[in-house]
Amino acid sequence: MNNNYSLSHRKDEPEKGVLYIVGTPIGNLDDISHRAINILKNVSLIACEDTRQTSKIIKKFKFNNNLVSFNKINSFKKTPQIIEQLKMGRSVALVSDAGMPIICDPGEDLVKNAKSNKIDIICVPGPCAAITALVSSGMPSSRFIFEGFLPKKKSEREKILFEISKSDKTTIIFESPHRLIKLLQELKEFCGGEREIQVSRELTKKFEEHIMDKIDKVLEIFSKREVLGEITIVIKGVSEHKFFEADIFFLKKELHELINAGLSLSAASKFLAKKTNIPKSEIYKLH
Repeated sequence: MNNNYSLSHRKDEPEKGVLYIVGTPIGNLDDISHRAINILKNVSLIACEDTRQTSKIIKKFKFNNNLVSFNKINSFKKTPQIIEQLKMGRSVALVSDAGMPIICDPGEDLVKNAKSNKIDIICVPGPCAAITALVSSGMPSSRFIFEGFLPKKKSEREKILFEISKSDKTTIIFESPHRLIKLLQELKEFCGGEREIQVSRELTKKFEEHIMDKIDKVLEIFSKREVLGEITIVIKGVSEHKFFEADIFFLKKELHELINAGLSLSAASKFLAKKTNIPKSEIYKLH
């Protein structure tokens, strides 16, 4: 009998002195793999973003292990301690509260530090909210951009929103429920109310929901109801360049900076027209 694929597994896992990056469920605990359970059950210790969350997995699958807190607050202190454990030949599993560790979670420095100490890193893949939402959206998925949670600083946030508004690739972002309305309003300002998006919430859970429509309509829907659950937003890329409000905002800003630097309005408008392929007369009017 010929198979198109073969199944294999690493022997004697977990291996000594190895840091395992273990993906855990993003909601539905039944999504955890047999391999992940075996690793979590048998490593020397589990480094958890929140021990209370990891304890739910331990309780459901009826095993015990040593848990140590490892989060963005204490990671600087805990990283050398975990590296020392690995150097002594102990195996360590790194898990986040949900999904793949390091994706919008602490752990990047731990992996980097482990690599610099020639410690083996093995990833045990698992669920990821970004990919789950993307493949559920029906939007182009061969090329996409993941932004995670947008920065809180206004200038940094506006820069990314502007990039999203111009991108022809599908973009995925995370948001908390209490900030969703503000983000939708920002997306409308930068991308226009006609841009198609999907808001996914409570992924893999009982009340999983996907709302896909134009930004205007999605904003209207969530303005009339309480928003619950962690949010993943998928934004369709532009098929062709459009002159959105975001363009106007940044063009005005750049125009004024050029004038303040000593250029005349005409010269500054001509420069930006050449740079953006927008008529000089249209830029001139922005002053």
